[in-house]
Parts: sequence; structure tokens; C-alpha cells
Amino acid sequence: MKAFSYERATSPADAASKAAVTPGAKFIAGGTNLLDLMKLEIETPSHLIDVNGLGVDKIEVTNNGGLRIGALVRNADLAADERVRRDYGLLSRALLAGASGQLRNKATTAGNLLQRTRCPYFYDTQQPCNKRKPGSGCSAIGGVSRQLAVVGASSACIATHPSDMAVAMRVLDAVVETVDAKGAARAIPIADFHRLPGEAPHVDTVLKPGELITAVTLPNPVGGKHIYRKVRDRASYAFALVSVAAIVQPDGSGRVALGGVAHKPWRVEAAEAELPRGAKPVTARLLADAKPTHDNAFKVTLAERALARVLAEARS
Repeated sequence: MKAFSYERATSPADAASKAAVTPGAKFIAGGTNLLDLMKLEIETPSHLIDVNGLGVDKIEVTNNGGLRIGALVRNADLAADERVRRDYGLLSRALLAGASGQLRNKATTAGNLLQRTRCPYFYDTQQPCNKRKPGSGCSAIGGVSRQLAVVGASSACIATHPSDMAVAMRVLDAVVETVDAKGAARAIPIADFHRLPGEAPHVDTVLKPGELITAVTLPNPVGGKHIYRKVRDRASYAFALVSVAAIVQPDGSGRVALGGVAHKPWRVEAAEAELPRGAKPVTARLLADAKPTHDNAFKVTLAERALARVLAEARS
């Protein structure tokens, strides 16, 4: 790990302003992703700004009946919150499907959204990777790509976003709240928060330099059956090959998003009109632009079967 300096911020605006004027600065909270990347020298921040003392660690009811989740709320606490379990069961289930109990006790809401891909070539510093070193090439294209993207990828990157929580947030239409170096607040719909790779896969989100996540807001609860199904190689502590987050109403309508298939949680609202007809037409529209590799073409079929299982569970 390379040497770095360290300080504690006193407020969200203070943290954002410090990051904006300090080249190579990074925020640190739980550190469950950043510290691993620093040990491998994939991330080499020259300065760390500790944001744990900013007080943004509460879950509060909003004026319109939704929930405002502080950026520093730990994943374990969010999954266990009675209001989340009762009104946003999809989110609780997605959180409990991720990582391990020890990591969920440390990982934060904001950090979960910002975690970086688990593509093996991203983690192998001996291999070219446009996400790690822009312009160096993508070793995954033509390499081992079993776990990687089948849709939304580009000629520069076929990595996937690893978060379970973000897939549930996408179905729930969450909004990410931020503050910038000047103290200005911004509200970013989760649909717009993560970027597709294009020609700049090293830029994961639409956050500006120094911009700090302060909270994630959930709108009014959505009724119906909340289901999160994660298909993976191991029963625990493994990232999704395919995951399905769905809210299904008694008449068969609803919302659905996929994880493990793209650079961001994958939701195509137009496909949801097909839900009463079953998994096959929904998946056909969700993955209409899929360009799988030889290694991961199975994900298209796997997504359809996982969604079929979810719809069957919703009807039972």
C-alpha cells in the first residue's frame, strides 16, 4: 500500500470542499472496498478524508411518507430496520444476499453504491484494464468472461456492477442526495446515477470531483410481493451471475431489474408491461440488446429462468 495522509471531516460540505482542493483525495467510511483496492495498489489515493463523524447515519421518515437513509447507515442496520423490512422488503432481502455478516456490519449505504467492479482483470494489475488504467485495453474481451456483462457493455469494457442493494434501489426508484464543494445539494435519480462504460469505463458514476453522497431517499412504499433472487456459484459470499429484483402486484403487473448482467443495475421500464404474460417476453425486452460472449451466453437463459421462478413465487 502506498503512503497517504489522513484527516477527519467535520461536515458534509467540509468533506466535499477538502476533496475538491486536494489532488488524489478519497473519502473513506467503512472501507470494505477501498482498503482492498489500496492494498493491491489499484486505488492509490494520496489523501484520505474520513467521513464517519458527519452524522449522516440515521434512517428517517420523509414528509411524503418515504424513507431517507443516511449515507453512513451500515448495511446490516438498514436490512434489520423494522420500517425497511415492513415496507421495502425487497431492499432488506437484497442487502442480506450480499457479502458476509462481518462486511455488512461495516459497509455503508453510500459505499455500497460506489463499490467498483469485481472483474478479475480489474483486480489483476498485470493485465490491461481500461477501468483501472484508461486506454490500456480490456483483457476480458477475448478472455475469461463468464461473470461479466451481456448488455450495456462497450468495446472498452464488459465489467458488471457488483451491488445487490443497488438493484433493489433501482426497482424502488431511489434518489441519491449529494453535496458538492460549494455546499450545493443535488438529487440524482438512481436510474441516472451509474454510467454505462462507453469509452470512459473508469468513470463509474455521474458524481463530480469532490461530490459527497449524504443520503438515499426512497419514495412512498410500493405494495405487492417483494422478491430478490440471486443466482451465484456459492451459497454465500459470492457475487451474482444473475440477480432478479421484483415487485409483483396481485394482477401480475409490477417492476423488475436485473443484476449481474450490466455495468449498472439493469431495468427497462417498457419491458414491465409484459410481466402479466410471463418471464420470456419480459426477458426478451430487458435483454433485447444483449451481446453475450461465448463464456456468458448462458446468462440470457439464466435470467429468464430466474425471473420465471420469481413470478411463480409471487403467484404462490
